Amino acid sequence: MKAAAFASIGGPEVMRVMEFPEPQAGPGQVRIRVKAAGVQHYDCSVRSGWSPAGVTISLPQIPGNEFAGIVDQVGDGVTNVTLGSEVLGFTTLSCYAEYVTVSANQIVSKPESMSWAEAGGLTGNGQGAYIALKAIGIGPSDTLLIHGAAGSLGAFAVQLAKEWGAATVIGTASEGNHDYVRSLGAIPVAYGEGLVELVRAIAPQGVDAAFDTAGADAVRASVELVKDRSRICTFAAHELIGELGLCVVRGERTAARLAELVELHTMGKLRIQIRQTFPLDQVEAAHREIETRHGRGKIVLTFD
Repeated sequence: MKAAAFASIGGPEVMRVMEFPEPQAGPGQVRIRVKAAGVQHYDCSVRSGWSPAGVTISLPQIPGNEFAGIVDQVGDGVTNVTLGSEVLGFTTLSCYAEYVTVSANQIVSKPESMSWAEAGGLTGNGQGAYIALKAIGIGPSDTLLIHGAAGSLGAFAVQLAKEWGAATVIGTASEGNHDYVRSLGAIPVAYGEGLVELVRAIAPQGVDAAFDTAGADAVRASVELVKDRSRICTFAAHELIGELGLCVVRGERTAARLAELVELHTMGKLRIQIRQTFPLDQVEAAHREIETRHGRGKIVLTFD
């Protein structure tokens, strides 16, 4: 099979399309013929030399943690999945490939109303936002600040917070993305100097919690605005979590949570904004685009 992988640590230029043996579904597993695979900052970090806890990187390594496609092989003991089913799901690494094998409890059905690109780009950031907001206890009456609200992760967080009854969601974004952030249900504010004062003007009653996807400056601004640091979490400035006593986010992706997100999308309550799709042989360009950290929505690799 063809897959996009890196044989050495480095920048986007180390990504190449290579040939790998086709994986086979073992007991309790299914094999998916991949139609779309989401691109995440996680993938770029692994490519750049980061080794996630409990994960072994073996060169050449295929990145990718989310996918959508068609079940084309069912392993022994799997009784609730049929050949030809259209599904979306998750695993750790190996999704930038024509085929991927996963446990049968790591997929859910793809509704007809969801495009392949949307399905391929939901699992990682959708579940990440869900886990983060649960960790900082977002619920009715809360005022929440989200840094990087126009990106895929931030946009999911805005929509989930509103769905769960947050009274006010404030989202930082570049001015060109303010209308988009507003359309998601958040009050947009610009990055940069004066951010703390701008947020205080919008929420004179105070900010209850903050979720950062932007970096250290955003985290330090959040500390000035949120009294309870256990209600601040970051997915971008991990080095500050211990130093500042922020919330440590832990959680495993689950099919049940993914099914809940799919249902919200089907009901029209969760928009999956696709920024750009790239064919597999343009994986380097996909990585360069996501590493600009500017743009609106999700980047997805597509397969013929």
